[in-house]
Amino acid sequence: MSPWQETIARSLRTLHLNSLRSRLLALALLATLIPTIAILSSFRHEQPSLSDTVAQELRSVSSEAARQADVWLDERLSELRVAAGSFVLSENLARIRQGSEGRLRDYLNSVRERCAGCEALVVADARGRTGATSVGRTAGMQLPPERLNGLRTGDAFVGDPYWDTGVSKAAVVLAVPVREADGRFLGALVAKVNLRSVGDMLQRLAADDPKNVYLMTDEGKLVIGTRGSSAELMRTRLPKLMVQTLLDKEGQIVEYKRADGQDAVGTLRRAPQLRVAAVAELPRAAAIRPGGQPRHGAGLILAALFAGVGVMAGGAGFLVVRPLGRLTRAATKVAAGDLSVELPSGTGGEVGDLMRVFNNMVVRLREREAQGELERLSITDGLTGLYNRRHLMGTLANEVQRSRRLRRTFSVLLADVDRFKQYNDTHGHLAGDAVLVKIAEIFRKMTRAVDSVARYGGEEFVVMLIEAPIAIAATVAERIRARVAAEAFEGGKMSVSIGAAEYPAHGDTPEELIASADAAMYRAKNEGRDRVLIAVGGPGPDPEKKGRRKADR
Repeated sequence: MSPWQETIARSLRTLHLNSLRSRLLALALLATLIPTIAILSSFRHEQPSLSDTVAQELRSVSSEAARQADVWLDERLSELRVAAGSFVLSENLARIRQGSEGRLRDYLNSVRERCAGCEALVVADARGRTGATSVGRTAGMQLPPERLNGLRTGDAFVGDPYWDTGVSKAAVVLAVPVREADGRFLGALVAKVNLRSVGDMLQRLAADDPKNVYLMTDEGKLVIGTRGSSAELMRTRLPKLMVQTLLDKEGQIVEYKRADGQDAVGTLRRAPQLRVAAVAELPRAAAIRPGGQPRHGAGLILAALFAGVGVMAGGAGFLVVRPLGRLTRAATKVAAGDLSVELPSGTGGEVGDLMRVFNNMVVRLREREAQGELERLSITDGLTGLYNRRHLMGTLANEVQRSRRLRRTFSVLLADVDRFKQYNDTHGHLAGDAVLVKIAEIFRKMTRAVDSVARYGGEEFVVMLIEAPIAIAATVAERIRARVAAEAFEGGKMSVSIGAAEYPAHGDTPEELIASADAAMYRAKNEGRDRVLIAVGGPGPDPEKKGRRKADR
């Protein structure tokens, strides 16, 4: 510390200004005195201006409404995809003309009971012919040919929101494809879902404030809002100028005239998946705050005000902002992952206490990071980054208990890299390790986040597919096999042989499931490699497994 800084610090201690609280109090008294005099002597007219708090709240509400609208759509589509993946649909839709409408109708009614907001469900074959319907009004649920054809290669269809007179609610038609285990398109599962829960969400966001929150299309057609939902509302179109202004300045606060002629301020945020935009608005009178306009001859007072504020800002920079700025920079480094930061803790007062607490926090973070790294290394494979065998078996045991309790099913895939020993001997261990790393990345990308992928040992990999029946597991395995076969490796093409087993059909313990999948995998090898086979019968060793371990796998 320089001599002049030491002199100032000694003076502050003499005046009992060595704590942050006392310094801020003294500065607040000085900062309040000058503006008060200036305001009382020079401001008499009110000038409206938009409150930063109101603007931030409107942006937050519109962004949250758009996000939750897309989340709502994702949840509904996810429910439909799970329902469409059932073998009940694929099996009975393939033979719809053989009197299977009753099973389909019962299944659709059970899905409708579980699907939030579903008014009716329809299953159609590949030609668009209705195979079966659930209870409820199914008017307006017929997919046009171009939409049906789009589902052959697409993932889902989202219709335009409309007013359903049959149920007197705003609704939207959603559709997902129904496919066989080999991916062949069989038809579509179509659902009519009401938007009541979306309206409830908008009501919660608006709370009791005078703000209005609603969803509209890019053409300005209202869909649903906090002021209710009705056929008349959905026939309303907002003024073109208002809509264009909101769309052009997405995320910004804009002023406009509403359809009723009232001045308002609002902001818009798009919900791209539902193809609507969320608007949060307030009457302009409720969104402004009083400001001020100086009288003639107040220039000197304003100049004195600015000078006084400048002097106080300099004092605040030395007394408060400088140590807090140092703390902020240190916190930024910690947030970026740099835990080597250490602040000087010799400063007195609250700032010194804060820096000592910050240093203690950094020490704790270092200890926690080291512990977390040890835990990660204990459950992952060092080469591929996948889970290791020990963690996999524990996870499998937990999933068996959960599935047994909930009466659910799941599947296990066991894959082995074909002729890996030959590749390793020809190209070297480094090239072999590169093959394992690349194949591990393919497994990671081709499975869901909830699934568990592990390196079982050597060139063997195991995948646990949560709540996936054997048909879905076979589809996933085939995609993995095809992806590996199409990948370019340093030494040429590679392939994998995969065996699939299902709980509890092929085993009700982790060991039995692994054994069943292992037997199926070696049958795949014996039949020519580069293929997927499903376990046969119940748990137990495969009769063809005897003598299967050869030098060249």
